[in-house]
Amino acid sequence: MMRLLPSFSTGLTVALLGACAVPCVSQDWAKTMLAKSPRHGEYVTIQESNGRALQAFVVYPEVKDKAPVVVLIHEIFGQSDWAKEMADELAGAGYIVVEPDLLSGFGPPMTGVPADAAKSPQTAGATAAAKGTSAQATEDHSHMNMPAPSAGAAYMAMSPGGTAAFPDQNAVVKAVSALDANVVTGDLDAAADYGKKLPSANGKLYVAGFCWGGGKTFLFATHRKDLSASFVFYGPPPPADTMPSITAPVYGFYAGNDARITATIPQTQTDMKAAGKTYEPVTYDGAGHGFMRAGEAPDANAPNSAARAAGFRRLVDLLGGVR
Repeated sequence: MMRLLPSFSTGLTVALLGACAVPCVSQDWAKTMLAKSPRHGEYVTIQESNGRALQAFVVYPEVKDKAPVVVLIHEIFGQSDWAKEMADELAGAGYIVVEPDLLSGFGPPMTGVPADAAKSPQTAGATAAAKGTSAQATEDHSHMNMPAPSAGAAYMAMSPGGTAAFPDQNAVVKAVSALDANVVTGDLDAAADYGKKLPSANGKLYVAGFCWGGGKTFLFATHRKDLSASFVFYGPPPPADTMPSITAPVYGFYAGNDARITATIPQTQTDMKAAGKTYEPVTYDGAGHGFMRAGEAPDANAPNSAARAAGFRRLVDLLGGVR
């Protein structure tokens, strides 16, 4: 059942931490909602052509026919409990969601997992057995009781770990802020390719992201040519000179009380129009930055809650409706 509910500067990182550190760390409510989901969710490890191992959370809808794929890009807070709950909710509307952990392999070493575990699962298993543990038990999402992958790449424990391996939110934000843009693009390409090759995928591909991930979504639209649409949630635009390479509509979701981002809308409209591209922004009055997460939290204020519900409805409608 569906519930309707470019790089950052150091200054912006500090501002984000000051505004969101506590609510972004404490997400037991999101974890509880995810645990109640009837849908099949699984962790997979995607092996990229350059040898990089990318971990991703994949959620399947309960539908009869093949479904479109949405690559979901997390906030600057990494692949948090809320990020995974958001992926599950979107799958509940009838879409396959592939959400890569873009911090895969950039976290601290994982206890009991060899450094080459993602490249050599046999070695990982042997090492874990020798220690009387299991590679799966030491993976950095051990709070989730996920089944084995039903299709595609098997999950392999990784050391260094991903988002959940970091000691605190401050460390996650700094790590995400420092990610190489080319590595992120390669990871998103790998996630998109993986999703499109799933047996239950129908060939349609979308991308959506939030905050830092919203900016990466807009930027990915300038790179990826087989997208059906891009959904930018309160993220900055890419350079104007890259916009002519966009091949699909871009839909924006913005907060009324977020001038740092909403102030970019008029120029983005001008630049996208000059490039002959479709760009349709909507601003939700009274809402603050991060309303898709904040509007779902137990302590959500009325404007954020309303923007969250309206934003999700618009997203699903633009995707083609509940399937």
